[in-house]
Amino acid sequence: MQDISLELQDLRYLNWSKSRKSSGTAGSFLKAYDDTGRRKVYYKLSDYDATRGIVGHECINEIIAQRVLAELKIPHLQYTLLHGRINLDHKEMETWLCESYDFKEKHEAKLALEDFYVMQRNEAETTMDFCERMHWEQMIYGMVAIDFLIMNRDRHGANIEVLMDRKNQSFRLAPLFDQGLSFVCRCRSDAEIMDFDAMSDVKVQSFFGGNSLFDNLKMVPKSYLKKLPGSLERNEIFEGLDGIMSPKYLDKIWEILSRRWDYIDHLRNS
Repeated sequence: MQDISLELQDLRYLNWSKSRKSSGTAGSFLKAYDDTGRRKVYYKLSDYDATRGIVGHECINEIIAQRVLAELKIPHLQYTLLHGRINLDHKEMETWLCESYDFKEKHEAKLALEDFYVMQRNEAETTMDFCERMHWEQMIYGMVAIDFLIMNRDRHGANIEVLMDRKNQSFRLAPLFDQGLSFVCRCRSDAEIMDFDAMSDVKVQSFFGGNSLFDNLKMVPKSYLKKLPGSLERNEIFEGLDGIMSPKYLDKIWEILSRRWDYIDHLRNS
């Protein structure tokens, strides 16, 4: 359980005024950082409402998503779920938040994939054709597959980054990050969670394909799907989350993962 820290930490020194809204999505996803140590540390909160406080559970989603990413052996940013005491809008509160470190090396610069694509593409070259030319197609296939599994709504072109090595002018795709807007991220009650359709084709923002996760999955070759593991293990994915999230929430997420995994299994074996 290396990605969860249960001990209550005093994070009241963090300045959450350095925040922004997630591009194209409702709600405020506040961020902060600490650069007083040897490595810069980033923090982010779940969906915050100035009246109701922290109403989302996107930070929990990040932990679940990264465990699925690990099962699929897809490179991803490592988050740690912290139990912290923070100051926000002149109020002190306890909450769960995500901690992460910068994934780029000192000699690297980062750029949104959508900007890199505009600058480097050939005439009439699609985003997928461009990534195939850059030899990034395996990473993209994994991204599309994981987004289908977790119902990720927010894979726009700025949520995928390119890392440029200044020394030799080489490029690589950054590990996947920001998977919080997934699963039942818009449900605010147990009743809404229970009524949520695990196989619904929720509207998404995707730099590759359109706004349908089912249609986007068609871009992934069957040969790639056949390389994925045979199954997912519920105990490993939810380890340590009992008591942090309600059983109804965890049961619904498992229904989403297991039913969508069955759908992929059918595709690759058909």
